[in-house]
Amino acid sequence: MVLANKEMVVYCFDTLIAHYNSEEAAPPAFDEGQHPLFVTWKKVVNGGEPRLRGCIGTLEACQLINGFRDYALTSALRDRRFPPIQAKELPNLECTVSILTDYETANNYLDWEVGKHGIIIEFVDDYNSRRSATYLPEVPAHEGWTRVEAIDSLIRKAGFSGPITESLRKRIKLTRYQSTLFTMHYSDYASHVKATRGAAPTIAGAKLGNH
Repeated sequence: MVLANKEMVVYCFDTLIAHYNSEEAAPPAFDEGQHPLFVTWKKVVNGGEPRLRGCIGTLEACQLINGFRDYALTSALRDRRFPPIQAKELPNLECTVSILTDYETANNYLDWEVGKHGIIIEFVDDYNSRRSATYLPEVPAHEGWTRVEAIDSLIRKAGFSGPITESLRKRIKLTRYQSTLFTMHYSDYASHVKATRGAAPTIAGAKLGNH
């Protein structure tokens, strides 16, 4: 099994910086494979709690190198919940890569553990629309939610704005999964690049030091 690792996060930062510089990122230093994956960007301001800036991935297995390249940019620039990340935000960013594993069909909407499982819900709403949404394993735990609170939040995330009833919850098909993840702040990335490549990352001539 492939585990999320530091080189995957380095490649996501490399890819975003290459985008700002209109260049190609250097080839990554991790092995190719096929797994579902997510890339999450958060912004840390004044030492506060990291705030989500973008999170997009795929629940289907994909080639890791192409996947991290594509989703590093998609999550940074095209998450519709947020404006695109600008180059000047880089020193405040942290990046998390997640590789998803151990997909299992749950017996019902409560058949999963907060902090252990990510969850995918699928349901048909009262207007016969098919809806689905997912939370990575760390989300319900970070929010301090119970299983029911997480499910109700996911129903809203799936775009359903009607009343949430027990009968609606019972119609949910729930898939649970697990993940490995690796998180790195930009300052650690910059130090890594300087140590391994001899120079700190730059954007179009502007130095981005360890702020």
